[in-house]
Amino acid sequence: MTSEPKLETLTAEDFRLHTGTKFRMTAEKREGGPAYHSEVELTDISEYPSGPPRASRTPFSVVFHGPLKPVLPQGIYQLENEHFGTLELFVVPIGPNEVAPGETPTAMRYEVVFG
Repeated sequence: MTSEPKLETLTAEDFRLHTGTKFRMTAEKREGGPAYHSEVELTDISEYPSGPPRASRTPFSVVFHGPLKPVLPQGIYQLENEHFGTLELFVVPIGPNEVAPGETPTAMRYEVVFG
């Protein structure tokens, strides 16, 4: 593993190079419930119009595919990967993956936005 990158310096290109890579997503114990561990896959990276002047990077988001159930609530999760190390990120469920009419979704999508 390389040295862990800092959240402030990560760019869309850092993630784009690792599309299709697996991450281990961990939720801490919540309100007496068990901790949750799942494998998710980095599937999409989107860049947005430039942020405010003097912004250190172009805003972007990344989408991961995970199991359909259980759907995890938005919150801070640890995502671990061989290249990135451990990142603590605010993750939001955005619904099942898009499929053709009549087909059943195969994954829940989770998004992380970097401003």
